[in-house]
Amino acid sequence: MASTRRDDLLRALPYARRYARALTGSQPRGDLLVAESLREMLASTDDTLTPRYGLYHWVTRRFDAGISTLPSLVDGLNSKQRQLLLLTALEEVPIEDAAPIVTLDLADAVTQLGDARERLRASAATDVLIIEDEPIIAMDIEELVQGCGHRVVGVASTEADAVRLAQATKPGLILADINLGLGGDGTSAVSRILKHHYAPVIFVTAYPERLLTGEAVEPAFVITKPFEPLTLAIATYQAVSGGVDLQ
Repeated sequence: MASTRRDDLLRALPYARRYARALTGSQPRGDLLVAESLREMLASTDDTLTPRYGLYHWVTRRFDAGISTLPSLVDGLNSKQRQLLLLTALEEVPIEDAAPIVTLDLADAVTQLGDARERLRASAATDVLIIEDEPIIAMDIEELVQGCGHRVVGVASTEADAVRLAQATKPGLILADINLGLGGDGTSAVSRILKHHYAPVIFVTAYPERLLTGEAVEPAFVITKPFEPLTLAIATYQAVSGGVDLQ
């Protein structure tokens, strides 16, 4: 039984890291938050939640306990609203399960989430560079980004085009695929861009496991294809307003 629980926790760790990084706006702070939360969870006798949801709960609890030491929530959302948005959209947790994770009753959670979505629609716009080699997917992403109120300053289908467009447009946000086919590698394009221009990065990929490996540079935001429009909207909002740090 202990071995099964350990295996379940190991499978849950990438999701907890993604949530914590988005919550704190930083890879190092997010990973530290998960490590501390995991120790507390293992020391607890409360196993009413599944390992994955339990990790979300302890990350949330630890975040709330130390929120005064973290950057202020400048985006107009309170901590519970941000947590609910990330859990329901990015982590695809049903609101019925997200409520106990953030220690709210269901009615309050529904109200908080509704208000958060309204605030999301009023978020500040920015210039977005899309790195995607599939024309139809690129068009879909462009339409969604514009629907969120942002401006698309370029669509690159190759690594070389991505670097060139980033130098020319200085985007405020980058949406990138990993596999660009014969056009190169999206992660390599982003690394080259970030050497000369900082911008928050969201990877939109069918291979999220390639970005949640514990290596030196990882994004705080990873959206798995296929995705819901609201998921992309929340990710762009978090990235732009939360100041996601990839360093």
